[in-house]
Amino acid sequence: MRILILGGSGFVGRVLAEEAVAAGHRVTVFNRGRRDPVPGVTTLVGDRLTDPDFGSGTWDAVIDTWSAEASAVGTAAAALAGRAGHLTYVSSRSVYRWPGTARMTEDAPLADLDDPGYAGDKLRGERATAAFGGPVLFARAGLILGPHEDVGRLPWWLDRLRRGGPTLAPGPRDLPLQYIDVRDLALFILAAIGTTGPVNLVSPSGHTTMGELLDTAAEVTGGRAELRWTDPEPILAAGVAPWTDLPIWLPPGEGHDFMHRGDVSRALAAGLRCRPVRETVRDTWAWLRSLPGAAPKRSDRPAVGLDPATEARLLASAVSR
Repeated sequence: MRILILGGSGFVGRVLAEEAVAAGHRVTVFNRGRRDPVPGVTTLVGDRLTDPDFGSGTWDAVIDTWSAEASAVGTAAAALAGRAGHLTYVSSRSVYRWPGTARMTEDAPLADLDDPGYAGDKLRGERATAAFGGPVLFARAGLILGPHEDVGRLPWWLDRLRRGGPTLAPGPRDLPLQYIDVRDLALFILAAIGTTGPVNLVSPSGHTTMGELLDTAAEVTGGRAELRWTDPEPILAAGVAPWTDLPIWLPPGEGHDFMHRGDVSRALAAGLRCRPVRETVRDTWAWLRSLPGAAPKRSDRPAVGLDPATEARLLASAVSR
């Protein structure tokens, strides 16, 4: 197929381009040209916010990875109307109404359309795709991990565990996690070209646990870390913010249920396959080690990671008890 990827040089877009080229598709990417392109793609250089010029080409499918203000989604959709057979918009499970319920399906109530945050941006992005005038798939991804991650969640844990020594591990160990490897997300999206409607794209809840994730990451990074499992209560009492100070982790409760207990039966029935957590951790670590410098970080996301002094105080407190 002839595929146009809006983005194609960062995390999700880059892996989409890699997988599409590997599958033999003819891939064009549209971005600002600030990063080295994936080998084998054709690059259209432009800024969708100021110069959304896609040339005169036509495509079998367009994949839009935009994750900010939704007007850019609508502008691109309108410009590509009649020039592509299908549109996939990489959306988010954040479009569901908070706090929601466990096992939310694609039919769960949605956030308010005027929500000023990320959830509103993604929901307004979904609505803006109406300008395309053709079939649209809403790929509602959950937590995305894997090589090229530029938010820094799994990379932070891998770097911390590489340093070794006593390491705060937020419990409980058997806390179920739900995420998707970026390569599995890309493979599903490419295979689903032509289908329509929303689909939750994340692994089944409990695909791994907090214990398995950190045990695997500690082993892969050299086995120097001593995981000190700590109950959520003292962590929260110390002012540590789940998800940001301790990436990926959310304590049991509404937040955890919203993020890590979604229903994915539609995706599984449509062919979603999720690789083992060891493969995600191993390959992310190999990617990090291959970089000449620090891993790329998105400027539109908050920094993640626990302050070492706070970690030290929590570890000392646990010992004193």
